[in-house]
Amino acid sequence: MSKRDYTSAPMSEQLGLGGVISGLVSDLEALRAGQITVSDAMARSMLAKQIFNGVRLYLNGTKLLSDAAAPANEGRSALQEASQSKEGAPDVQG
Repeated sequence: MSKRDYTSAPMSEQLGLGGVISGLVSDLEALRAGQITVSDAMARSMLAKQIFNGVRLYLNGTKLLSDAAAPANEGRSALQEASQSKEGAPDVQG
């Protein structure tokens, strides 16, 4: 599997993390200005924490799958070998 090009397509943009971080910054500013309550700010921060937990799970799963994946051409050669061995085997379907 080819390596991901983080320069042209950062994972943070794909997952929308910039918006989450900007939202947290604006929530902090609103809290300091007295526009939202402490309870509101805590609820929003807990929601952001869950979003980041989901991102962590996504990234760990992606890494696990990419590490375990075999190159596509290896899979094809195994399939070709299996089909060739079936061609030479006698037909037992009766």
